[in-house]
Amino acid sequence: MKNLKYFILGVLIYSNASFGQLKAVVYKDGSQVLNGFKIAPKKKSDQKPGILILPAWHGIDKASKDIAGDLANLGYYSFVADIYGEGNYPKDNAEAGQKSSYYKTNYKEYQTRISLALEQLIKAGANPDNIVVIGYCFGGTGVLEAARGHLNVKGVVSFHGGLGRDATRPTEAITAKVLVCHGADDPYESAAEITAFQQEMRDTKADWQMIYYADAVHGFTNPEYGNDNSKGAAYNATAARRSFEHLKLFLNEVLKK
Repeated sequence: MKNLKYFILGVLIYSNASFGQLKAVVYKDGSQVLNGFKIAPKKKSDQKPGILILPAWHGIDKASKDIAGDLANLGYYSFVADIYGEGNYPKDNAEAGQKSSYYKTNYKEYQTRISLALEQLIKAGANPDNIVVIGYCFGGTGVLEAARGHLNVKGVVSFHGGLGRDATRPTEAITAKVLVCHGADDPYESAAEITAFQQEMRDTKADWQMIYYADAVHGFTNPEYGNDNSKGAAYNATAARRSFEHLKLFLNEVLKK
């Protein structure tokens, strides 16, 4: 019953009463067709704050659509980015690993796809100077690339994202504020990668924070991963709730409403 209680709590946090308001958006990168989703807030402000959402390694999923609706309910324009493009969506974990690794290595292409999604968020109504990018897993890596690529965003938030970076890449000052929400027991991020990431933040003079969640592994925000930590990726209702609250605090600090 306790696990059922936590599962229901997670569903309530990530459920989307405005799910039907999500609208499909077709856009392009050259000849490559991309399929994103936009949603406008019920209560709009003059500042028009916007949130770009970068999905996990399988591409646009229920979790990324749900969070878009949750953020719209909080007063934000939201757009869910399509990184892979039509005809390139992974069929299984093996393909997801292969395709996400390609963009991690070819990070400039990843930055381009993020930039194109930002354009769609702005077209949907968001103020181009009042935007935050958030991402999950593979998308969490993407938000760091948005910061490293000096895209015009106020801040970035990574949830259980990959922190690794080619050590040969030059480091430049990072102006976007950075929040990393990380599972304390995530087996996919080595101590060396975490140390290197934190040193990068110091070297780039970033305004950054990294929050660890106890007993949380990879994918802790997604109820679809189940609750078996031994699998390496599992849902943790407490970490999901706390990280969502930390996201809201970050957005209230960084964005004008």
